[in-house]
Amino acid sequence: MSEVTVLLWAKNGCSYCEDVKEFFAEKQIDYKVIDVTEHDNRRDILEAKYGVRYVPVIEIGKDGQYTGVTELGLKALEKELKVQKVL
Repeated sequence: MSEVTVLLWAKNGCSYCEDVKEFFAEKQIDYKVIDVTEHDNRRDILEAKYGVRYVPVIEIGKDGQYTGVTELGLKALEKELKVQKVL
């Protein structure tokens, strides 16, 4: 079975980003953070991939294919994690 990678695009001072981190800790989900705080060029990547410049954006990857969760709220994140069989 392939390993799933979870990426959290976040910035300092983002309360929703902190909520996502707490959610991941509670669910024991390993993830990596891509900090956009001082890196606007990273926001350019989000805009090219998903048409958004805001964070958080969560990417769930398996076998080199990534799904981006850009909808705010833990409900959308939890739904996609179940679809991707992370939860």
